[in-house]
Amino acid sequence: MPALVLAVLSYLLGSLVMGVLYSRARGTDIRDRDLPGGSGTYRQYGLQAALLVAAGDILKGVAAALLARAIAPGEGWVAALFVVLGHCYPVFFGFRGGGGIAPLGGALLVLAPLTLLGTLAAALVVIPLYRSLLQRRVGLNAVPVATAVAVPVGLLLSARYGGLPELLAGGAAMALRAVHLLAAPRSA
Repeated sequence: MPALVLAVLSYLLGSLVMGVLYSRARGTDIRDRDLPGGSGTYRQYGLQAALLVAAGDILKGVAAALLARAIAPGEGWVAALFVVLGHCYPVFFGFRGGGGIAPLGGALLVLAPLTLLGTLAAALVVIPLYRSLLQRRVGLNAVPVATAVAVPVGLLLSARYGGLPELLAGGAAMALRAVHLLAAPRSA
């Protein structure tokens, strides 16, 4: 029963998509032009707004992980899965949300900080290399490419430092959202 309560609360936390809340406070809906995460908010509203939105999305992942520790110890993967699912498919915003990176990062910050640190370090090395060497030829955004490199690094780190169930659960939700975004028509 505690895991079910954790799932529902984590999903509802995730459904508070900060980019949508921010853009609506400004009288628009960011999803008409971009994804509602930190990078989309940066492109639409600038650095200050992006930092605010990213911090809010990270904090909801932190909150879900802390809830897991409080009401369902050992079930951190439930918090990671459902906070990301809520962010990607928010009940409050017609099930159209973001990609889930920030809330998963927030959950891992509490549940598996060393795994998160190593995974982020790998991504931060790959992104500038990819942008300078391959992005024009390949044409993909740097984030999916960095993710393809960082996830295996995260898996290796999680075997040593913990967080494998949380990384897999949150990553699966993000992968599902990525498939939906790639399959969606460009005008959507």
